[in-house]
Amino acid sequence: MFQVIQRSMGPASVSLLTFKVYASSKKDPPPKTCVKVNELSLYTVPEGQSKYVEEPRSALEESISHFRHYCEPYTRWCQEMYSQTKPKMQSLVQWGLDSYDYLQNSPPGFFPRLGVIGAAGLVGLLFARGSKIKKLIYPPGFMGLAASVYYPQQAIIFAQVSREKLYDWGLHGIIVVEDFWKENFQKPGNVKNSPGNK
Repeated sequence: MFQVIQRSMGPASVSLLTFKVYASSKKDPPPKTCVKVNELSLYTVPEGQSKYVEEPRSALEESISHFRHYCEPYTRWCQEMYSQTKPKMQSLVQWGLDSYDYLQNSPPGFFPRLGVIGAAGLVGLLFARGSKIKKLIYPPGFMGLAASVYYPQQAIIFAQVSREKLYDWGLHGIIVVEDFWKENFQKPGNVKNSPGNK
């Protein structure tokens, strides 16, 4: 055991010794011949001008190029449609999340009111048997009446806004009918009191 420790102590103690290293003296003459950078073989400039030559395209590359050129208008249209529909989809998703949060934290009595309004819509479907126009009018009408009982302020606001929209739609309809009438029925040959009929 003592011999093992003695043999390991020797190299360890030698590694702790310090040595002095002296630089070479300035008396050494500089190298006789200096080589410039451009004389090195790595930095030699080739003699001729290099020219890029494009390899001819293969049939596969040509067909892919034609396909990409053909699909470019469609991909551009898809990108435009995506950029137009993205904000709408984000607002729709946000509306869905807000509705989910509202249903999770709904005010007291919300679900019974919702049940009564839905039952009023079913009653409207029962009364609208036999006519397609009644099926379009009665269920929303009954649901609107039931909702106006529970939410009178919102019903008044909805009625005012819908009245204004109906008035605007009526004015647009009258203008369209007048333009149609003027174009088709009041031509110079169709008027009864035209100068040629006297």
